[in-house]
Amino acid sequence: MDNVLRLGIVGLGRAFTLMLPTFVAHPKIALVAATDPRHEAVESFSREFEAKGYDTIEELCADPSVQAVYVASPHQYHVAHVKIAAAYGKHVLVEKPMALSTDDCLEMISAAKAASIHLLVGHSHSYDLPYLKTRELISSGSFGSVRMINAINFTDFLYRPRRPEELDTLHGGGVVFSQAAHQIDIVRLLATSPARCVRAVTGIWDPKRPTEGAYNAQVLFSDASFASLTYSGYAHFDSDEFNGWRGELGQRRDPDVYGQARRALKEARSPEDETNMKNRRAYGTVGREEFSLSSDISHNHFGLFIVSCERADLRPMPNGIFVYGDDERWFEEIPEPRVPRAEVVDELYEAVVNGRVPLHSGQWGLATLEICLAILESAKSNGEISLSYSG
Repeated sequence: MDNVLRLGIVGLGRAFTLMLPTFVAHPKIALVAATDPRHEAVESFSREFEAKGYDTIEELCADPSVQAVYVASPHQYHVAHVKIAAAYGKHVLVEKPMALSTDDCLEMISAAKAASIHLLVGHSHSYDLPYLKTRELISSGSFGSVRMINAINFTDFLYRPRRPEELDTLHGGGVVFSQAAHQIDIVRLLATSPARCVRAVTGIWDPKRPTEGAYNAQVLFSDASFASLTYSGYAHFDSDEFNGWRGELGQRRDPDVYGQARRALKEARSPEDETNMKNRRAYGTVGREEFSLSSDISHNHFGLFIVSCERADLRPMPNGIFVYGDDERWFEEIPEPRVPRAEVVDELYEAVVNGRVPLHSGQWGLATLEICLAILESAKSNGEISLSYSG
């Protein structure tokens, strides 16, 4: 235990299940405690990991064996939970979006600074190795400056089982808070200057799912480069086709299986039914083996990205980066992942154990959330929204 980071979990829902294969396989992590409103989930966690289960986050954070806390509770609780963890001197990895307002983000950053703890925001797909390697290629200077980025992702997000608040924008529902945060993070990672302003439109096209299911955003950067971000969660076209039919988690997809999300959702006759369907996808009803990944996985991704530099276009893929230069095209292969999403733990470990300043800091999460909010504001006002926190 001396060479591992002892992690406590706040929230054993869907976000935790997506990180669970990473926490189980990564040699630098030990799961030592958890809390969740679902007592059966906490009891299951305690049994499977020989860890402690707590009724409240305060009790978990008071445990001296916990070095850092992974806050994976619903969006609206992030600010309170991060402030509690900071008050107990625990380092924090908080799920995206960081919060639902910039004021909440500033409170979290202030609390972390006052407590001298590291605050990281993630998982976000900007941690994924293909995008980090693309950033390295850009930083090499071999292809000139970034001038334009196009990002496109089409999924079934809106038709996966949801709690009522996940279909209410005021409570953090819809694709802008949950999904744009990924796309914005990647674009900011790959751009070579701070974002300056945003203009966007959103789509709410299904009255039974009355929140944003699609958006298109134009982001302008201070060096006159620009990005176009398009997302649809309406479960029609599937942009995994652009990534060799590898899913978001790097898993192999069958292109002949179509419409599963919509078909499954028809079984829910009420909001309570749908909530129960979602809970069945969370940890506790079943154990960790239900969420394990096959050995045939590539790196995570978030749809199609094309980065247009002055002398080449770069296209990150789940297993490498296509480079389209002036005179030739080639593929920069990257090794298969030994641990899915290992980069998240690596950055957290380096910050907490070795004191390295993290890329995905609270300030980073604040800048990303500001753009999410600007998308919603621009769509409502039909105007351009200036940014304050992206520098």
